[in-house]
Amino acid sequence: MSKLSDKTGSELKKIFENKEASAQEIASEYLRKAQNLNKELNAFISFNEDETIKYAKNLDDKKAKGENTGILSAVPIGIKDLINQVNTETTAASKMLKGYKSVFNATITQKVIDAGAIPLGKVNLDEFAMGSSNEKSAFGACKNPWDTKRVPGGSSGGSAAAVAAGLVPIAFGTDTGGSIRQPAAYCGIVGLKPTYGRVSRYGIVAFASSLDQAGPMAQTVEDTALLLQAMSGHDDKDSTSLKIPVPDYLGYIENNFKKKQDLKGVRIGIADDFFVDGLEADVNNSVQKAIEHYKSLGAEIVKIKFDKLKYGLPTYYIIAPSEASSNLSRYDGVRFGNRDQNAESLNDLYFQSRTEFGDEVKRRIMLGVYALSSGYYDAYYKKAQQVRRLIANDFNEAFQTCDLILTPTAPATAFEFGAKSGDPLSMYLEDIMTVTVNLAGLPGLSMNCGFDRNNMPIGMQLIAPALQEEQLLNAAYGFESTTDFNKRPDISRYCEATK
Repeated sequence: MSKLSDKTGSELKKIFENKEASAQEIASEYLRKAQNLNKELNAFISFNEDETIKYAKNLDDKKAKGENTGILSAVPIGIKDLINQVNTETTAASKMLKGYKSVFNATITQKVIDAGAIPLGKVNLDEFAMGSSNEKSAFGACKNPWDTKRVPGGSSGGSAAAVAAGLVPIAFGTDTGGSIRQPAAYCGIVGLKPTYGRVSRYGIVAFASSLDQAGPMAQTVEDTALLLQAMSGHDDKDSTSLKIPVPDYLGYIENNFKKKQDLKGVRIGIADDFFVDGLEADVNNSVQKAIEHYKSLGAEIVKIKFDKLKYGLPTYYIIAPSEASSNLSRYDGVRFGNRDQNAESLNDLYFQSRTEFGDEVKRRIMLGVYALSSGYYDAYYKKAQQVRRLIANDFNEAFQTCDLILTPTAPATAFEFGAKSGDPLSMYLEDIMTVTVNLAGLPGLSMNCGFDRNNMPIGMQLIAPALQEEQLLNAAYGFESTTDFNKRPDISRYCEATK
């Protein structure tokens, strides 16, 4: 493979700006690599070469005219396949939407195109973003490039695998309960879930509307900051979008860690509540070493405590399925989704059309319908919303004594295919470290902090107060730039296998 396709997004931007390679050359190289390796990894559901080359040619034309090409100039990006891109199929990895082509771009898709990014293809995920392993895709499971016998995490497993393997330098993920951070941990990359409302949800297939948030996934913190910069901001089409200015994330890093080369004055909170029973020894050891490393950078480590954290997982698995059951009711074969052509009545049409949902989606719809049903609403959904407020209060209290919170991202590293697929409760426990961040609407970032005995990446999570993404990125950059964990898997064996 050419060295061009092994560059970071920031490096590709400079190569294009310095006229060392055209956008079309960059796009073509990445398309060849992604299509070749996808035979092994199944990270992409679809490619649209004509659209990709069209965007690249447009960039070259703008460059030739001396026009501004944006902060993501000529950087290929993977679009999670529940985020709309015009003239391109959006399936949400479900047979329910197979064949649907959007007539408009999601706001974040349009934003990154305007910033000069080149959409390379639609990446794999768990169906309707409901899963923690990417085994629930209707188009086949994506594989972890570190070990193809293991899952890449979910639901944004295709995004994480594509970035880790260098098929794209950056990708979109979405995060409802950990779907950016957990796969980022499993694949050894950087993934950031922004504050709820920081990024528009318009044009993104909904899972749980009060929890969903799109965010950046990248090989480096710098690329993560660039993508977050491009995709953030108020959107009149999304009523939950916050009408506040977007900070200069890279500028913040420049004026802080890069300038001072330390994290003095930064208080990092550590809560025993996140170091739960079942936490693998290798994960615990790596996270403890990361805490010591932050001490060496000048950060102050403070002990904090949560009273309601243990209720996070049950609270999430009432609220998220409830909202999912409401959102997915529109897929009835009449207005949206697959329409059975042999139905003999309206009820038959509903029933036959909805057989296209996978088992996990059906399971969550039924959980949600039950929690919202008459006689159970107060006992389940209303009570879960009340506990959600208490969890948010716990975080607010913790941030009175610290600036950031450091935790493991997941209790274990990537597991083998089939290890948990027959046990939904075991699969749900993969989100135990991440769901409370969504319930509280806070920003959280996962990055690699080591490797286990099987050479699989170990994820560390940083959590910040609302709208303090720049603090997350600065602390993450400090760790990344002073350690040696930002590595890519050896994909040469896949190159040989797929020639």
